[in-house]
Amino acid sequence: MSNSPMSGSQSAPRSDPPIVVLDTNVVLDLLHFHDPGVAAIDAAIRSGRVQVITDASCLEEWRRVLAYPEFALGEAARALLQAAYAAFAKVVESGTAQGGASPRCRDADDQKFIDLALRCRARFLISKDKAVLRLAGRFARTPDWSGCVIVPPHAFALPATLP
Repeated sequence: MSNSPMSGSQSAPRSDPPIVVLDTNVVLDLLHFHDPGVAAIDAAIRSGRVQVITDASCLEEWRRVLAYPEFALGEAARALLQAAYAAFAKVVESGTAQGGASPRCRDADDQKFIDLALRCRARFLISKDKAVLRLAGRFARTPDWSGCVIVPPHAFALPATLP
């Protein structure tokens, strides 16, 4: 868990980094599995080039998933993973999306990530969930949602022009 992504040291003021929402499986890949497939996300977080956000409902899912028996994580290990996530994820208040209705995800458990991304005007929603990824085209074509790009972890890349 010492490999958890964290923002780098403070530097000269700059524009705010793009906001990113990560689904629970992506956070698991970063912090528990240390999956090389999320290396670009890890690097962006560590360098401070993105700001990961979450809210109470997403955190509740994170805590619940960490307790799944198949992960065989004791209380101390779960606490370390929760702390690692808290070290780089900014918690925002729960609420409803602005600028119109959110698109509905076929998987109701994943709706919270879509709502969070739209509510906070995220630049990226990074997900491994097929139901979420199916909405990518709709997001790109809808003006109220087009600022947010839905991508799987392996396709995440920041444009070179971003801070």
